[in-house]
Amino acid sequence: MLNIVSILIGLIALPIALIGFIPLLGALNWLSIPIAIVGAVVGMFSRHPSGRNFNIFVIIVGCVRLWLGFGIL
Repeated sequence: MLNIVSILIGLIALPIALIGFIPLLGALNWLSIPIAIVGAVVGMFSRHPSGRNFNIFVIIVGCVRLWLGFGIL
């Protein structure tokens, strides 16, 4: 059950992170990363690692985008 909740949280964070790829909207990743961290924490308490791994992927996508845009662009 926690794995499904973790995946749902990741599915909420992923579109926010993808919208953050649009120029001048990169600051949205500051919102998507904490949401994905919550999803990863929930996924850590699950028996299956897929939800945790999906949220870690969203965190990496958001961090790379912030790194490329110097944190705000």
